[in-house]
Amino acid sequence: MENVKKFADWLTKWFTLIVIVWAIFNYFVPQTSIWGKAYTGYLLGIVLFGMGLTLTLDDFKRILTQPLMVVVGTVAHFIIMPLIAVLLCWIFRLDGPLAVGVILVGCCPSGTSSNVMSYLSRGDVALDVSIGILSTLCAPFMIPLLMQWLASQYVAVPVASLFLNAVKVVLFPIALGVICHMIFGKKIEKVTVALPIVSQVAILLIIGVVVAANGPKLFVASSLMAIPVVILHNLSGYALGFGFSKLMYKVYPKGFRYAQQKAITFEVGMQDSALGATLALTSFASNPIAAVPSTFFSVWHNISGSILSSWWRNHDDRHEIHWDSDNGEKGSAKNADASSEHAFDADKKAKAAAK
Repeated sequence: MENVKKFADWLTKWFTLIVIVWAIFNYFVPQTSIWGKAYTGYLLGIVLFGMGLTLTLDDFKRILTQPLMVVVGTVAHFIIMPLIAVLLCWIFRLDGPLAVGVILVGCCPSGTSSNVMSYLSRGDVALDVSIGILSTLCAPFMIPLLMQWLASQYVAVPVASLFLNAVKVVLFPIALGVICHMIFGKKIEKVTVALPIVSQVAILLIIGVVVAANGPKLFVASSLMAIPVVILHNLSGYALGFGFSKLMYKVYPKGFRYAQQKAITFEVGMQDSALGATLALTSFASNPIAAVPSTFFSVWHNISGSILSSWWRNHDDRHEIHWDSDNGEKGSAKNADASSEHAFDADKKAKAAAK
């Protein structure tokens, strides 16, 4: 089991590079993954079943114990990212299936990668996970609603198909995973060690299918236009997510402190691009190019998230900002250490006096 964990850690560390190499390989050898086009829904179902296996009732209770931050973070995600997508489609004059693909990835819930980035940046991982759970559970309802509102000007949006496919690949697998966790309890922990491997392999297969299905269309001028759009989409999500959380700190400073601001930044800016690609391939099957923005997003947001989390951690260390500071005050780490040392000395004196 230790070897499995080591391999999972290695795969996570190099996942972005592996994605790039795998995508290039499938571009030149499309028959490697094209067979999986009919199974993308099942592949994503496996990923979300694994997510359900890791969840307990405490994870859902956490949403109820801090509802304001979780709900506000989720609402911000479903407002900011879809509207940025529409604005970028207008600025870059995207049309047809490619515009639909950009809006679709913008309407998706936050991705599990955001949990890792929040952890690496010393953000509030518990809040990050809670927003991720709620946004994912809302996805089958929010995606068709937002797509009908924002993307129907480009193509006819199959609302019923989007809803049914989202329910099948999102709600059912998660619910089944949670039920299995409730039934088997701690026995599940032996399985969860391998879940990162299973999830990442499934995501790789989905990406391989998208690249193989689009082949010659992938690097024409119209498709390549999706690359700067995806980059700006993701970076704008980070910027507006952070700006929004800073604004909320002024309204409710107790709940939207520095660690929570980091969590909301990643939750807004990072998308479940695997879900976007799967829904594009199933609900817009006649236009597989709609899955291309999700594939580009999958590669890019892992790169940008890693860079941002690393920069944030180094920035905090350089300016001595404590991870649990109110609003990222410089020198708060030094003050926290001094406060801890003072409390320790006071405790020592109290014990000595008691003797």
